[in-house]
This record gives sequence, structure tokens and C-alpha cells, in this order.
Amino acid sequence: RFNHRIRVWWMMCAILVAAFLLGRVVTVCLFGLVSFWALREFVTMTPTRRGDHRTLFWVFFVITPAQYVLVGLHWDLYGLYSIAIPVYAFLFVPARIAISGDPRRFLERSAKIQAGLFITVYALSYAPALLNLRLARSDGTVWVDEASHLGNAGLLFYFILIAQLADVLQFAWGRLVGRRVIAPEISASRTWEGFFAGVTSATLIGALLWWATPFRFWEAACMSLVVAVAAFAGNMVMYAIKRDRGVA
Repeated sequence: RFNHRIRVWWMMCAILVAAFLLGRVVTVCLFGLVSFWALREFVTMTPTRRGDHRTLFWVFFVITPAQYVLVGLHWDLYGLYSIAIPVYAFLFVPARIAISGDPRRFLERSAKIQAGLFITVYALSYAPALLNLRLARSDGTVWVDEASHLGNAGLLFYFILIAQLADVLQFAWGRLVGRRVIAPEISASRTWEGFFAGVTSATLIGALLWWATPFRFWEAACMSLVVAVAAFAGNMVMYAIKRDRGVA
């Protein structure tokens, strides 16, 4: 399992670097395709009824592409794409399901589609949205990426790298020194020892790579700490979803 994680990690890094080198539009399109595929997998795990099909059509072919179009445009549309899904789409989904005329398990069906849309599309779209930021150091000076020459794409790769390293390191440390499992019914491989050792290791690595970011050493350490903890929380959520659906 560890070797499989490493192979997947290297494959992901290669695809991301290729997308970054090909430009901003390709990167946004790549994340859009990943969102579409992830949402499809989520819906596949979540049984739906006939009355949900037209709602899902809107979710897949209108709302998801629209989110990435808003993110990909050169204009600063943060005020729009930051609320498009959690406000307008979340209001649209239950209304469209209600119009279908099928009240059976209405709340459950609405919540499942909303959760899938939030996790696989809205949250993931903020990764390429980093490409829209005007980056500056804490002292206000404009940041010029002289290390990787990738600019904002390099910073995005940095965050993804730390998140993936945190996942691999927590798993590896858990196998080596793990004793106390955090949530046995959710993930038997996630231990408190692995969590603290993995987060510490990822934080240290992130701090040592501060020269490739607009952050100072201690700022890079703080950002890496936040990313590592958030990566752990995200993993536990996905494990819980898979356990609930009986697919892992």
C-alpha cells in the first residue's frame, strides 16, 4: 500500500508539472476534469433516484463547468465564484429535486448531492484559483519566483507537495511507531503517533523549502503545519465517506 501511494504520488506530480508548464488555462482545465471525475465517483457511490437525474445533469454540465470558467477567467471574480456553489447552487439543488415531484428521502438526496458538489468541485476549485493571486511578501514587496520560474503555479505545487507528503509521512510513521489508532472504525492505519510525527516532518520539509515561496522560514513552517493538519482532516472525511458507502 505504501509503494502504491508513492507511485500515485509521483504520477500526480508529473501530471501537475506538465500542466503548469503548459500554462494557466491547461492547469484550470486539468483541475476541472479532476472535479468532474471525482464528482462522478461520488455520485456512483451514492444511490440516486430517477427524480434526481435532471438535477445531476445541471450539476455535472452547468454548475461544475461554470465554477471553473469563473476561476479561469482573467478578471478577478472571487466575489462570484466564492458564493456561486455554496449559495446559488445549494439553493438550486433542493428546488430542482422538489420540482421533480419525488418526495421520498428528499433531505437525504439533496444533502448528498450538495456534499458531493462542495467536496469535489467547490473545495477543489480553490487550488487553481491560487493562480489568480497577486503574490507579495509579508513586508509588502512583490514576490518574484526566481527559484522555479513557475510563479503562482510553483506555489500551488508547493501546497500540493506538502499535502501529499503529509499523507505519505503520516501513513509511514503510523506503520513504524503507531500504537494508538485515532478512529478504528474510520481508518485502522491512522494513529496519533503517525499523525504528530507526519505533521512535524511535513512542517519541517515545508519550512526548508521556504526559498521557493513568498514566505519567510517561520511563515512557511506555519503554512505547512496548517496544510498538513488540513490534509489529515480531509483524508479522515474521505475515509468516513467511503466507510459509509461500503467501498473501502
